Amino acid sequence: MAQDRILVVDDEEPIREIVCSMLENAGYSCEQAASGVEALSILLSGERFSLMLSDLMMPEMDGQQLLERAKERVPDLPVIMVTAVHDISVALTAIRNGAYDYLLKPFEREQLLAVVRRAVETRRLKLENLAYQSNLEGLIAERTDQLRATLSELEKSYDITLEALGDALDLKDAETEGHSKRVTAFTIAIARAMGLQAEHIRMIARGAFLHDIGKMAIPDEILRKPGKLTEVEVVTMREHCVRGYHMLRKIPFLAEAAEIVYAHQERFDGTGYPRGLKGEQIPLGARIFALADTLDAITSDRPYRPAQSLAAAREEIARWSGRQFDPEIVRVFLAMPETIWADLRREVEQKMYGFSTTQHFINAGHA
Repeated sequence: MAQDRILVVDDEEPIREIVCSMLENAGYSCEQAASGVEALSILLSGERFSLMLSDLMMPEMDGQQLLERAKERVPDLPVIMVTAVHDISVALTAIRNGAYDYLLKPFEREQLLAVVRRAVETRRLKLENLAYQSNLEGLIAERTDQLRATLSELEKSYDITLEALGDALDLKDAETEGHSKRVTAFTIAIARAMGLQAEHIRMIARGAFLHDIGKMAIPDEILRKPGKLTEVEVVTMREHCVRGYHMLRKIPFLAEAAEIVYAHQERFDGTGYPRGLKGEQIPLGARIFALADTLDAITSDRPYRPAQSLAAAREEIARWSGRQFDPEIVRVFLAMPETIWADLRREVEQKMYGFSTTQHFINAGHA
């Protein structure tokens, strides 16, 4: 297998030498650039790299500017930003601009190698997925048309921005990844059964996948508290809808999805939060998501109870039709083939363990 090449960009030579030494001892090949301008020149020369590791604060062309220019010329190159600024907004800006991840100075050798391994592996898997997708029709010929279309929409809804934001949330909430991907698949399936247009479904999928992104702003002591939350803590936790909305609404690509994030805890009868929206005041995507979310919650293991049956989930959803859920969406859900939910759950799990690196984050110590 060819050796992975990494472009290390930093205006301080001692730092470049140390980083390259760590990487080369781990089996990588490194090339150094003393500035953003030099790094961009190397990239424009046609040299190929598996990863670029760039400092954020540099003269002439800083890391953010280099990231923007690099993404224009080499869009498939993962970029890890290195910064001494301990500010989550700085990191989120880099991620929104296309960075794969970020490292805070000072960092340990194992931290560096772990994030580099993840980035390189993600790039490799994305390239493999391109080849996989080119032969997708042949690979899924034996699946039902509905399942095939659902999974295709699910795959299309995953892009660099969603993966980066989703992975950032995984570091805060160990249960997010599997739940987010399953509930996205369930939401897509229901939306397709309702006959929605593909572009509308893609937007809804983005909102479903990022529904809990606002939890990034919730303090860890509340988010990970094992016991019952106090009234004050409940109020704080409920802020995740608003916080998630404000995180996403200024990103054009996610502006419509942000509305679903804002409304995903609303109820059809108006008793939800944060705005107490009622009926069709709630975005259609959020109404679909509410049902899919409950379906996944009931049929998944929880610390306080094992997973319940699909029959129990269908009964509970039917019981809350007109109160928590839109009756028309409940009608569509109950008319769908019952086998699709187990098929989707199995397919999503295969994707997680076969084509995604996010599980490595959990195995690395977050679970």
